[in-house]
Amino acid sequence: MNYKFFTQKQKGTPQNQPLPGREAEMIQGRSGGFMFDAGIWNMLRRCLLIGTAQSTYYAGNKELTEDFVQVVRQAIAEDPNRVAAEIIYASDGRAINNSAPILALVLLSMGEAPEAKKAFQEIFPQIVRTGSHFYEWLSYTKSLRGFGKVVREVGKNWLSREDVKGLAYQLLKYQQRNGFRHRDALRLFHVKPPTENHRQLFEWVVKGWEELPAEIPSPVLAQIWWYEWLKRNPENTHEAIAQGHLTHEMAAPVGKMDKQAWQLLFNEMPIGAMLRNLGSLTELGVLRTDEPANLKRVQAILNNQEHLRKGRIHPIDVLKALKTYQSGGKLGRSQKTWNPVGKIVDILEKAVELSFDVVAPTGKVFMHAVDVSGSMGSLIADMGLTCCEVATTMALVTAKAEKNYMIRGFATEFRDLGISSKDSFSSAVTKASNQNFGGTDASVAYDWMIKHKFKADVICFWTDSESWAGRRHPSEALAEYRQKVNPDIKAVYVTLAPYQITLVDPKDPLSWDLAGFDPGTPRVIQMLAMGEL
Repeated sequence: MNYKFFTQKQKGTPQNQPLPGREAEMIQGRSGGFMFDAGIWNMLRRCLLIGTAQSTYYAGNKELTEDFVQVVRQAIAEDPNRVAAEIIYASDGRAINNSAPILALVLLSMGEAPEAKKAFQEIFPQIVRTGSHFYEWLSYTKSLRGFGKVVREVGKNWLSREDVKGLAYQLLKYQQRNGFRHRDALRLFHVKPPTENHRQLFEWVVKGWEELPAEIPSPVLAQIWWYEWLKRNPENTHEAIAQGHLTHEMAAPVGKMDKQAWQLLFNEMPIGAMLRNLGSLTELGVLRTDEPANLKRVQAILNNQEHLRKGRIHPIDVLKALKTYQSGGKLGRSQKTWNPVGKIVDILEKAVELSFDVVAPTGKVFMHAVDVSGSMGSLIADMGLTCCEVATTMALVTAKAEKNYMIRGFATEFRDLGISSKDSFSSAVTKASNQNFGGTDASVAYDWMIKHKFKADVICFWTDSESWAGRRHPSEALAEYRQKVNPDIKAVYVTLAPYQITLVDPKDPLSWDLAGFDPGTPRVIQMLAMGEL
């Protein structure tokens, strides 16, 4: 027996203690580990992109959302215009859905400074784009602040927009949500119709049509006329869909829906609706291996990067669609079952890759360290996907864009996940999910690379950042790696949970923290590798 364990100099600081001399820069995470404070602006972007409506492994949704609201309010007090820019950034197809940006928009309207209210008014139309968004905004506004002058102004403008045809489409497609009807909104905001077309539209919203006009009153009301005609003639669903260009939200509640009706809907179905209805279309026989024309249309829409971007289709939506479709109806809320068509699975696999932004191969060597610890098994929002599944997908997209890479998983050790660019996203997700284990220690990635003298140009961590189980901090392990293997390695930490912690040492110019599930993350990583950012 001897006391060497006590007298020998320690190589690092355990992660359950702050780094000596850096205490003021660090906070204790919910896991018990000490990490650097990410600051309100990193936290704001994470919350906007990821959302806080779903509980994580370490915190409930109410606690997370209280943190989110506090950060938004602090940021508004500091720079309301920057907050507005962050809301726009997230809402433009980068957040997993638009709910977090809408909540932040309401909080922006509550800012005390005139600049906050002005910014709210300016960005409102860019965030509240659909009738569904409008109802959600109304619900949050009613609960959090009430309907003052600035709110009435934007509400009135939204309902008086110049594009009456587009407005009619939204009012017909989303007739009620969150306890509101459009009739309630018209009365709440005292909207006076600026044109005759508006007057006719508002009259339908408030009173409906007891008798169907013999002819379509005006071109902007054509869809509403066909909807009302279908209510009275449900046996003629096919004609109403074809002539009125009705969507399934308009036709399904009042018409007689059969295979031909769904075929007609499919012929003009927008990309978002198509992605959500692949299972139903397969069950009905619209999508079959021996229906090549329909499969060709699915491919033309879902495997077109421009369509994906214009439709604001988030990669997680595509990944969810892939997982749900492959299950044949065993996942999600649908009561329907179907036999997946192999071609559709292939199309969705390609769509996942296309929904992310990448550039040409950089020629750099990448190490991808995917967090496969127990905490990464928690679900993300209402997506039916775990953090580990999304982390693996994002790592694989980045790897597929390059030629020199390795993908491994870390928890309390650094494991080979057996994943390569030849893997489908489905197989890669399965491989990683089957290895969720133990506590979290990000430093083991550096330990392994030091031991094996693996010279990477960039190391990418895909993690919730709750690293707590190690004998030293990741920043200390990175310093040793730079001393012994590659002094110029760049470290990128992609944080996949809405926590105000980061593994990035703020004094390290070669380390970056990227937030959430941004589709542009792989491209940003490649540009960082090339020194272009």
